[in-house]
Amino acid sequence: MSTLSGKTIVITGASRGIGKAIALRCARDGANIVVAAKTVEPTPRKPDTIYDAVKEIEACGGKGLAFQLDVRDGDRVTAMAKAAVETFGGIDAIVNNAGAIMLTPVEYTPLKRYDLMMGVNVRASFACAQACIPHLKKSDNGHILTLSPPIDMDPRWFASHAPYTISKYGMTMLTLGLAGELKSAGVAANSLWPATTIATAAVEMLGGESMMAMSRTVDIMADAAYAILTSDSRENSGNSYVDEEVLRAQGVTDFDKYAVKPGHPLAPDLFLPGAHL
Repeated sequence: MSTLSGKTIVITGASRGIGKAIALRCARDGANIVVAAKTVEPTPRKPDTIYDAVKEIEACGGKGLAFQLDVRDGDRVTAMAKAAVETFGGIDAIVNNAGAIMLTPVEYTPLKRYDLMMGVNVRASFACAQACIPHLKKSDNGHILTLSPPIDMDPRWFASHAPYTISKYGMTMLTLGLAGELKSAGVAANSLWPATTIATAAVEMLGGESMMAMSRTVDIMADAAYAILTSDSRENSGNSYVDEEVLRAQGVTDFDKYAVKPGHPLAPDLFLPGAHL
């Protein structure tokens, strides 16, 4: 396994939650991190800004670039890739972490919200990958990592929230397409999904304190993402990974350290066996 020292990692939605955790894990190797997110001014609901994330990255030993980005804006996505190359000399990985969620059926999903999920989830993953591909091809270990689930065509994943499911499965389908398209260039494309719910603002919004207590911390996703990003891009592509499986393959056996409440029952995440709607 290589390290990420001197590598440049672009991460969308990296000002907080899973995105920031991945950024800090990579920064501990001495990586360059492009924090691509919207928040530049703190608010009660979103107190962490892209500038705060860069400070934490640099405190960990990495280098950071704060770049304000709405991932639905194609021009800004292009500018982000350009800024990354101008600042750090290239791009070695793009992590498509930004996401939008609304767990409602078709009848009760406003078209505006459907467009938001499609724009932030599948379209933005496409745009960010497309903007980074020319630079990833120049890397000696280029990776595209997208936070999306294994595809399970069980009707229950569509009956209650088809709009969200379509957007997330679209991201995984993009991973499969990119893996084939970029195989000869040695650029990997993989997806990563958590085995359990993760203690983020989105989970708290959906399930409150009880769901948070049944979740794992963002660190498990960060460690799993790191393992993928440091793997050989020519040997490891086209996979739909689950975080726990990645870490077990790395020899990890203690998963209590990731639990918000060690010993407390855990809630399987959506799209996985045992998950509840």
